Order: sequence, then structure tokens, then C-alpha cells
Amino acid sequence: MTEQKHLRISKTALAPDSLAFRLLLAADVFCRVARGQSLPNALSQVLDAIAIDTAARGAVQDISYHVLRKRGTTTFLCAALTNKPPKPPLLHGLLHCALALLLPDEDAARYEPYTIVDQAVHAASAEPTLSRAKGLVNAVLRRFLREKDSLLAKAAQNRSAYWNYPDWWIDRIEKIYPNRWTSILSVGNTPPPLTLRVNARKTTVAAYCGLAESAGFRTAAIGPYAVKLLDPVPVQQIPGFMDGLVSVQDAAAQLAAPLLELKDGMKVLDACAAPGGKSGHMLELADIDLLALDCDRHRLRMIDENLARLGLTAKTRQGDATRSDWWDKTPFDCILADVPCTASGIIRRHPDIRWLRRPHDARELATLSRRILENLWPMLKPGGKLLLVTCSIWPEESGQQADALASLPDAIRLPAPGQLLPVSGEREDHDGLFYALFSKHNGLSY
Repeated sequence: MTEQKHLRISKTALAPDSLAFRLLLAADVFCRVARGQSLPNALSQVLDAIAIDTAARGAVQDISYHVLRKRGTTTFLCAALTNKPPKPPLLHGLLHCALALLLPDEDAARYEPYTIVDQAVHAASAEPTLSRAKGLVNAVLRRFLREKDSLLAKAAQNRSAYWNYPDWWIDRIEKIYPNRWTSILSVGNTPPPLTLRVNARKTTVAAYCGLAESAGFRTAAIGPYAVKLLDPVPVQQIPGFMDGLVSVQDAAAQLAAPLLELKDGMKVLDACAAPGGKSGHMLELADIDLLALDCDRHRLRMIDENLARLGLTAKTRQGDATRSDWWDKTPFDCILADVPCTASGIIRRHPDIRWLRRPHDARELATLSRRILENLWPMLKPGGKLLLVTCSIWPEESGQQADALASLPDAIRLPAPGQLLPVSGEREDHDGLFYALFSKHNGLSY
């Protein structure tokens, strides 16, 4: 019998509304990420395997995100509090999750320390593969509480434990952004805001803020189409979401569509389009002939679902942006190239990325992005515009890609925001994205 089957059977002994139950599921998620699985996929596999209510799912998700934001600290503490890595892996995950909740943090759900210790021991007792380790769980967590001040002081002297990133990531940020590195790392450790994009076909920022506030939500207008809900809630509870009044989209990502200055009747390509946030925004701003391309058939369905909620339509097609076998040979007026990258600019939304990425990933993904851009450029009509977008802060994925495109003889670089670094504030609150805008010279064509 596999560890996963043990988990499914033993969890029936725990009440879904108990912290013990939620710690055990979060420990399973943590172990999956530690083995190389993405956090969204790990959560989906763990939560979809068992019938639990929305509150329990949300609590497991919150613990999972929190422990991955604290993984540097909890790794240091586990090493300091145990003689060797605890086995089985699920025990290691349980200790990480419990220690993360015991750390002082205003963003974490509030549990009393004795409750966390008691429920972690209860979780170990209820899981057959861990039942013999309940004494170890109790001893480790109680020792942490006794020696918390001295242990955290030691952790503060360790870069990875203090910043909660791999050492190579910290070193690289410091080298590239010597005047901003601490701010970038700090923002990446904060939970992201719930930022909405208002559907310009249906409402305005001012009108939507009034609607949301009349429903009891506090709001802040942070862009031409961007509204931040100051009290985050599940999407189903967002006023007007199911009616297509708003979509969830970071404020920096909302800059893409307006930069293209779209006009009715234009033929537009959204390459690497899934899940369709930028496609939706473009269609909200103009009546365009949009082709949304993506290589993943499942993610293409997400585009259709998102556009249907907004009351919009586009042609969607499965295709590889490094190839042209999907193209009908009719040039595009505009191309949005949101190319693959390490996603190093959006780690506050995806805290697993810092632990899953490797130092050479940016270089390898930049090579793929270069192939995509070289393939797309001939598809652009003379006088048309191509917008390069990445959610990365690594230069080889952003600025260096733009420089290579600008070196083409018929490429004209236009004003664009360039590298946006992640920031968190009352009025300015966005992820780290890069933008470069190009026009094709009218005198040359392929």
C-alpha cells in the first residue's frame, strides 16, 4: 500500500475542521513540492482526492502557501532540532508545517502555540505511517518553543533562513539589483493583493468601487482598470465576478492591452495566451479579430471559460509558438508575446517557484523565448506592433530578449515600461513584469 493510499484512509479519523487534519494534508502538499511538483498541481491532487468543504480546502491552501514562504527558516530549524532528516518524508513535511505556524508572522492564521503542538501530535497519531513518531513531533515542537528566541537569532545569521530563498537566488538578486535587492526579496515574501480588472464594456473603476463598497468591501483604485479589494475573499464572493464585471489580474499585467493601442477590426495574435487574462482585456478594449494560441489543450479550455464569463469570444487554437503550421499566412496587426519564463517576478503568488527553479533555468527558457520571438516576427504586418512581456526579473529573460529583437533591421523600439520590479503599497501594488514594445518598419517586410 502506497503512502498516498495510507493518507486517504487515515484522514477519515480526523475531523476536517480540525487543525490536525489540515496540517496532515498540507504536509502531503509540502512533500510533493519538495519532490519537484508545482504547488497548484500538488494542492489539486491532494484536495481533489478527498471530499472536504470550502473552508477546509482554503485552510489547507493557506498553510501550504505559508510554509513555502517560510521554508528557509523551517529547514534551518528542522536541522537544528533533529539529529538527521526525519523519516518518512511526511513526518518532515508535518514538522515544517507546524514550525511555520509557530513562527511569529502577522500574515499567518492565528493559532495558539499549544494548539499547534497538540494538533501536530494528533495528526501524527492518526496517520499509520507516522504514529511511532508522535513523541518526536511533540519533543521537537516543544523544544522550539522553549528555545525560540535563541534559535531564531541563529536563523537570522543564515541568509537562506532569514530571507527564505535559496542562497543562489539571494546572491543573484543582490548582484543584479544592488540598491533594491532587500525590497525585492521582502515583497516576494508577502501574500499578494487581490487585484481586479474591471470589464470596460460593462462598468468603470469608480462605478465598481461603489458597487463593492455598498456590498461591504473596502477598495482602492490603483490603475485605469485596476481595483484592489483590501479584504481578500474567494473569487465566488467577489461582487460581480460571476457576471463578468471584473476579472482577477495583477495591476502590472493590466498594462499589456493598453500598450498595443488596439482599434476595432484589427487582426491580433495572443501567443502563449492561457489562461486568457490578457486576451480578455484586449477584447474588452476593442472589437478585434483575436486568435488566442497555446500549446496546452487543457489550458485552452480555461481561455474559453474565462471569455464566456466575460461575454466575449475569440478563436482559440492549440499550437506551438516556435512553429508556423497553425498560421494562415495572413499577417497580424498586433502580436502579444507573453513568452515562457521562470516567473521570478511573481513569486509572492507562487512561493514554490523559488524552491523549484535552478540557476540555469533562466538561460534555458530564454533560448526558448528567443525561438518564439524569431518565429512570430515575420507574422507581423509592416507598421504593426509586437509587445514582448515576461513575468521575470532576470535580465536574460527580459532586457536581453528585447535587445536581440531591437537588433533586427526592420524593428523599431517604442516607449514601454521596461522592467517593473515587484512593489507592495497602498496605491502601488504589483508584481515584477517586463515590457518591450516594437513596431515593424513599413519599408521592409519578409
